[in-house]
Amino acid sequence: MFMMRFIPFLIVVVALSYSILLFWLLPESAIFGWVSIILLFIFAFGVFDFTQKKSPVLRNYPLVGRLRFLLQEIRPQIRQYFIEAEDEEVPFSRQQHTMVTERSKGKDGTLPFGTLEQVYNTEHVWINHSLMPHKVDNSDFRISVGSGTYCYQISVINISGTSFGAVSAPVIESFNKGAFIGGFSHNTGEGGITPYHQKHNGDLIWQIGTGYFGCRNRYGEFDAEKFAEKASLNQVKMIEVKLSQGAKPGHGGVLLAPKVTNEIAAIRGVPSGVNCISPVQHSAFYTPEGLLKFVHDLRDLSGGKPIGFKLAIGHPWEFLAIVKAIVETGIKPDFITVDGAEGGTGAAPSEFSDHIGSPLRDAIVYVDNALRAASLRGAIKIAASGKIVSSFDIARICALGADWVNMARPFMFAAGCIQARTCHNGNCPTGIATMDPTRSRAIDVDTKARAIAQFHKTTRQALAKLVGASGLYSPDELTRRHLVHRVSQSEIMLASQIYPDAEQGVLFSKSMCDDPRIENYWSRVTKDSFQPKV
Repeated sequence: MFMMRFIPFLIVVVALSYSILLFWLLPESAIFGWVSIILLFIFAFGVFDFTQKKSPVLRNYPLVGRLRFLLQEIRPQIRQYFIEAEDEEVPFSRQQHTMVTERSKGKDGTLPFGTLEQVYNTEHVWINHSLMPHKVDNSDFRISVGSGTYCYQISVINISGTSFGAVSAPVIESFNKGAFIGGFSHNTGEGGITPYHQKHNGDLIWQIGTGYFGCRNRYGEFDAEKFAEKASLNQVKMIEVKLSQGAKPGHGGVLLAPKVTNEIAAIRGVPSGVNCISPVQHSAFYTPEGLLKFVHDLRDLSGGKPIGFKLAIGHPWEFLAIVKAIVETGIKPDFITVDGAEGGTGAAPSEFSDHIGSPLRDAIVYVDNALRAASLRGAIKIAASGKIVSSFDIARICALGADWVNMARPFMFAAGCIQARTCHNGNCPTGIATMDPTRSRAIDVDTKARAIAQFHKTTRQALAKLVGASGLYSPDELTRRHLVHRVSQSEIMLASQIYPDAEQGVLFSKSMCDDPRIENYWSRVTKDSFQPKV
């Protein structure tokens, strides 16, 4: 067994000795010289493997042990191309990816032969159809956000936060041009507004994170003057304050050093070639009331544009403290974006992505119920983001309480993403999640912009058909009673039974709220702290 492990290395030693001997005997034959040089390099690798101390595999299996690392490197591709099932989500299934790419080409994403869903499995979900379906001709579903001069009519589907740096310049341009063509909005991500966001004049939602990129002073604090300058841009339709992100709540944004180019550093106001990590919390406020005063200030500084905030739901009392602050101060955000734990990111510790933060559907129900219970739902819109792909995903989350949805990864699929999962190291094979210009040159802005706009259009049309099949005319008519869950082999329940709707204004009456989290914490939260009273 000892000899078996070293046979490849011994073969190289023998071959090297033989080639050197032949070159010495036949010096006029240059080929033996070249073979000797090549074998000498391989021999050197073998000696290094045998003597190094970091890898026991290489130490025990010099040369041949390197095959393990080669196979390990290409394992995701082998799995994706040859082993993965059509409906196996890692994190998106082949069927989902194919549907997006088909719809980005104007096709409807039809499924041959029948469903791959196990319809009798627990947790299967469907929408009940109507025997009197409608043909919904206009799929351009719009939601009014804000009021007055800058009231914005947002599309039911929009591009979620995608910072320049997390994705390449041609992708930012493709997203924004696609948004311009399709008449929907493009969230800047916390990386701020860049020339690539502005080049094609697509509607922007400016996201402001804890790093205040684009509106920060030399100390990394919020700069009101810089904010007002950018917020006045006609292209900026709404402003979103990012409190936390579903994929890494409580962690802060991360842009790894390989992506922090000189250009990125100049735009963000940070050192180049160093990990760009946003603080875990804001320095502009520390309490629920402080958050709302910040919202009020941003509204004034922007001239009255819609202002909202984005968060992942964690401790239920913290969001309820914000709701109480809204009630007591009278300062209302125009919208709240709820980000689910299943949301995407360029880089995050696996513990955060896997085990911190509420999944989207549970979070949407809680936020919707809390606003209803406080009689605020009519004044505040809810957006949802986190692994939403199909028209059914959109209908489902709207039925649970959202007004519109934001997507990032499906639009990346439309731009050519193959889910290689190398977003963190700058080696994206499609040129999407990289700052390497030799890779990002693969993205043709005009071609990808049309694909992005087409995916948006085709998905809206699919949503219209689904809504019409339910006997409705618009996604905002969907409620929890339209969703059906299989909870066991022999039992089904409506979502309204699983997630009871909070009664409008119940917090101000003597009635009990159906959501125990709201009932238990409302009397214990204040506008002055995110922590509940004991």
